[in-house]
Amino acid sequence: MSPGTGPRVAVIIVTWNSAAVLEGALRSIQASEVSGSIKVIVVDNASADTSVHAAREIMPGAEVVQMGRNAGYAAGANAGIDRADDCDVFMLLNPDIRLEPTTIETMLREMRSTGAGIVVPRLVDDSGELRWSLRREPTARRAWGEALLGGDRAGRFPNLGEVENRESAYRSAGTADWATGAAMLISRDCAEHVGRWDESYFLYSEETDFALRSRDAGFELRYVPAAVAVHFEGESHDSPALFALLTRNRVKLYRSRHGAGHTAAFWAGVFVGEVLRARRPTRRAAAWALLGRTRGMARPGP
Repeated sequence: MSPGTGPRVAVIIVTWNSAAVLEGALRSIQASEVSGSIKVIVVDNASADTSVHAAREIMPGAEVVQMGRNAGYAAGANAGIDRADDCDVFMLLNPDIRLEPTTIETMLREMRSTGAGIVVPRLVDDSGELRWSLRREPTARRAWGEALLGGDRAGRFPNLGEVENRESAYRSAGTADWATGAAMLISRDCAEHVGRWDESYFLYSEETDFALRSRDAGFELRYVPAAVAVHFEGESHDSPALFALLTRNRVKLYRSRHGAGHTAAFWAGVFVGEVLRARRPTRRAAAWALLGRTRGMARPGP
């Protein structure tokens, strides 16, 4: 992580009880080979574990921002960007990400050569298997396609699924409507034109909102497979509280961009999909959340 003459990159990590995984992320940043320089900003959402201590001990040069409460991912991203006013680009990174030494530099080259506003890497699991990280814009047709066919089957058809799960789409660089936000490089130009991350989402769909607003403003999201990052799976698919929030926020996002009629069709598709799979606690919690019962759903802390 030696300084050079290239761009100054702010690597922003938002933590919440992330001590168990944070060291790996920070060590991978330290091992990164970049032509410019890196400023690491750790934004902590009132962790009850040793996340803050770990950040300061492992990387004494990092700036640690303590939010004082669990304000959510978008609020943490905004706080980190606010502290990076001397940087040219912003790399938002989950604490459970491990970068390869050339990942950041490869993403920077893609941004320079294409003028993209956002660049995302190829995400793999800890055994090297590809993770489906690219997404298509949410539509009512896709909501119904996933409800009736299941997400895996629907994803094979661009008009019927939101998740891009065709391996061919991950072999070469290209564009996507949005992508999971586990590792996302954003140009300063894009960030300044699009504005702040929407903190009303707390968690989930905030990256979808930002990517779609970026596209609306004329900025492409580019995927570059030569940049690789290991992503350890989060707990949203195992936690009823988190999956309920994820599902509610999908509808909230759609409503923010479409009229009442289209939103009703989208909501119905999502709801039917959850009801058809309600034997799983996560899907049952999501169905109840769509009906307005939010008890137990993840939410901001005091």
